[in-house]
Amino acid sequence: MEYKSTLLMPKTDFKMRGNLGQNEPLMQEVWNEQDLYNKRLLKNKDNTPYVLHDGPPYANGNIHIGHALNKILKDFVVRYKSMQGFYTRYVPGWDTHGLPIETALVKYKKVKRHEIPKVEFRKLCAEYALEQVDKQRTQFKRLGILGEWDNPYITLKPEYEASQLEVFASMVEKGLIFKGLKPIFWSPSSETALAEAEIEYHDKKSPSIYVAMDAVEKFDVAFDFKFLIWTTTPWTIPANLAISVGDQIKYSYIRVNDSENYLVATELIEDLTTRLEWDKVERLDEVKGKELEGMSYKHPLYERVSPVVIGHHVTIEGGTGLVHTAPGHGEDDFIIGQQYGLETLCPVDGKGFMTEEAGQYEGQFIDECNKSVVKDLDDLGYLLKMEWFTHSYPHDWRTKKPVIFRATAQWFASIETLKEDMLKEIKSINWYPKWGEVRMENMVKDRKAWCISRQRTWGVPIPVFYNEDGTEILDSAVIKHVAEVFRTEGSNAWYLKEAKELLPAGYTNPASPNNEFTKETDILDVWFDSGTSHHGGMKDFGLEYPADLYLEGSDQYRGWFNSSLSTGVAKTGKSPYKTCLTHGFVVDAKGRKMSKSEGNETSYVYGLLQLIINLMLESVMK
Repeated sequence: MEYKSTLLMPKTDFKMRGNLGQNEPLMQEVWNEQDLYNKRLLKNKDNTPYVLHDGPPYANGNIHIGHALNKILKDFVVRYKSMQGFYTRYVPGWDTHGLPIETALVKYKKVKRHEIPKVEFRKLCAEYALEQVDKQRTQFKRLGILGEWDNPYITLKPEYEASQLEVFASMVEKGLIFKGLKPIFWSPSSETALAEAEIEYHDKKSPSIYVAMDAVEKFDVAFDFKFLIWTTTPWTIPANLAISVGDQIKYSYIRVNDSENYLVATELIEDLTTRLEWDKVERLDEVKGKELEGMSYKHPLYERVSPVVIGHHVTIEGGTGLVHTAPGHGEDDFIIGQQYGLETLCPVDGKGFMTEEAGQYEGQFIDECNKSVVKDLDDLGYLLKMEWFTHSYPHDWRTKKPVIFRATAQWFASIETLKEDMLKEIKSINWYPKWGEVRMENMVKDRKAWCISRQRTWGVPIPVFYNEDGTEILDSAVIKHVAEVFRTEGSNAWYLKEAKELLPAGYTNPASPNNEFTKETDILDVWFDSGTSHHGGMKDFGLEYPADLYLEGSDQYRGWFNSSLSTGVAKTGKSPYKTCLTHGFVVDAKGRKMSKSEGNETSYVYGLLQLIINLMLESVMK
């Protein structure tokens, strides 16, 4: 079999033998000399544009076959549309901020990040990221993919950062950005807040405990009894501030083994009798949950009396029907705490260690605290049973380690406000496969707010200032001014300049009588970085909004598709993509997705894929 081309190949004939590795670079040199990409554009320059917007791969390490699959599929589409006569620019991009680059510097370059100035560390991050961009660019070009490789969009570039802040400013103008204390996914292994898109669910073995708590305010109940609760997070018991009951659920006072009296959900008595191995159970009385509101109990570990409250989330699907409530460690718990004026107690720090507020457990990591709490409850006679329970549990998708719910002050973007417009736009998008529409709808329907702040160093600073009284300056005009500073000086200006130097000239605020201001220390979620590429990597490059096509792996429903839709609708009222097409994953011999985190990635692409591209190139020029 022979393969000849007077236009695309060197003058010598190319015979299809096992020497692709030597011949393909020669082919690509010829294409570069002929400026093939721009010739293709020139052919269709006056025709209708077709925009495939490139979702940015993360700039860290060699590409693997999963990258190749994605880029080659995009290349197929762009070439096909070009053959149909469309004007098809291809602007590649890279995602360059975030934890993996910080980690790579510490792990591979032995950088002691806490011992050097923040700006110096950020410069090292930028240098490393750009090295990775150059490496991956060479490898992508080696696949035979044509595009504007000398003019890509890169999220660390000053002009991109400025564009990102302009989108943020638009969201501020519409009242979509707010700061609040709220339990969010927190990764002790990464020491930062996480968005839902950064969560994976894996099975986890947890201690399941049944705990009794002495009733204090019993209303007209004539006998002593204990409230019986169940939890799989014993380390949150120090943060317990209430017991929640369902207002319409029936509860029974029961006497067990002629000794102890407990209150549990009536429908769970039989199950509890089996699980807790009770020999004899006598029902004393029955009440509805709403009759229990206002009772109180003593915490089994502290001299603290807390109330029984009504909880919207209480069910009788398992447990005891009485829910241990810690407002600092769960969204439902937090909502209930707000309704009843409870403190948002969160006695655990960013690394997962118990704080002074946890009393005797101060300094213990949550896993150690689990053991200590269980032992102490057992020693005090309040632990009825402990057994191991395997369940699906949220994990940090990068470190693969469990996360916790932890109440902290974070910045949020309201999805609730955007929901109606987002759902309308989802209906207008062409989804391939069709089930993508339902998947995205369900994700949006269930979301209320997107946590967009991260406690990291390498990223785009959140452009918010604080007055002397601690109030936030959330002003779109101020943010747009900072965007222009970033455009000319880069985001390191945030760390190099004082707040007064970053604010517009002559700026004053009644809340700062001494004209003193401070800066926010958190950075924006990297999904906000890549999610605003419809402006920084598309509109700013002269490509039409919305794009004709977004094409990525199916994991991007929770990631780039989602963040792009949120920010795009917030900025323009329209989805940034008309069509969304997803592909599956290249898997290894065990059926696992190939990825760096799994350690099973392949750095080389099979010659067959390259051959397909070469044949398509030849077809384009016919």
